[in-house]
Amino acid sequence: MNCQVPARPSRFALQAILLLGLLLPLSLPLRAADLDAFWQAPRAGGNSFNATPPDEAYFRALADSGATWVRLAFSKWPTARRDFLIGDADAYTGLVPEDLATLRRTLDAAHAAGLRVVIAPLSLPGARWSQHNGGRFDDRLWSQPEHARQSARFWHDLAAALKDHPAIAAYNLLNEPAPEKTTGLAENGEPAALAAWQATHAGTPRDLPALYDTIIAAIREVDALTPVMVDGGWYANPRSLASWPRRLADDRVLYAFHMYEPYAATSAPNMKRKVPWRYPGAVTEVAGREQAWDRAAVAAHVGTAFDWAQAQGLPPTRIVAGEFGCMRLWADCAAYLTDVIDAVQARGGHWAFYAFREDVWDGMDYELPATLAPGRFYWLTEAGRAAELPRDGALMKLLRERMRE
Repeated sequence: MNCQVPARPSRFALQAILLLGLLLPLSLPLRAADLDAFWQAPRAGGNSFNATPPDEAYFRALADSGATWVRLAFSKWPTARRDFLIGDADAYTGLVPEDLATLRRTLDAAHAAGLRVVIAPLSLPGARWSQHNGGRFDDRLWSQPEHARQSARFWHDLAAALKDHPAIAAYNLLNEPAPEKTTGLAENGEPAALAAWQATHAGTPRDLPALYDTIIAAIREVDALTPVMVDGGWYANPRSLASWPRRLADDRVLYAFHMYEPYAATSAPNMKRKVPWRYPGAVTEVAGREQAWDRAAVAAHVGTAFDWAQAQGLPPTRIVAGEFGCMRLWADCAAYLTDVIDAVQARGGHWAFYAFREDVWDGMDYELPATLAPGRFYWLTEAGRAAELPRDGALMKLLRERMRE
């Protein structure tokens, strides 16, 4: 037997080996564990739907409020192309490098502020956001299979580009999808009707769970670890999510819903009524009958998502109230926000209020006090003096207290 004594490594080689042994366990394995662990306990955050990329001061202000994560929509940001990052939602051919650089810088700013980020496009190929589409709903993703393939390629490319960024906490595949919209299905219809619609459209372009499976498979080709967040159908209505016959195949999925019901009371049109609808007490149609909205009704509506998760064997920390809110000048906004947060927290889910310091609309900027003169927000913003806006609103005080619980 020819035995050889291995050469003794140099002092510098030993130092390199020791350093590598220290660094590897702290980088790759901990990133996977950290991404998974972040969502194992209920998290509170806010939405950023600004028309310009937020800076580090913006993210620090959100973090100082008690938020641990931000749901970041980038589709409104300026671009030299038709659609930010996608290039052209009519035909995706690749990420726009300049836009990707802008997104990276924004993620860097959020990371510096200590926030985790869930990125959420408002548009996908074949599903351009209506406000960027002349006010028209874009149904092509839900009717033309080639746009599903393009959307999968877009997310494959984006995941490959961002999978190692330390700020990323999840990929929210599409904000408020609505494959049901043009089909005549009632948004808050009876559960049997919603389930029947899902069965009828299984295997077609309107099969939202199948689309998500396709996109997630494309992501997993380049990123096996980052969690994925998916909105239910009918603009992320929890009742639509509860009509899905199954959970998705991937184990790293968070299921999101948005909560603005009763929309006729929480939204801007209500403020234009001679006598705005009140909460509790507003009455709308749900499942074919009149629903009087109060604390119990809010909890029941929110609870449909959690009940579905439980039936699917999912823990409540897989459910996210990705958006909720009400007009800040509505007399009952504080009561409504409280009841939504209570409903989500009672079931053990995550939440993110809408929205934090939106730069082109003041309707749901809860930092602004009710005493702010009408139009003052827009005058100061357009004059480049938004820093002069008062930020002592009572509604944001409420949210701060709840985020710090």
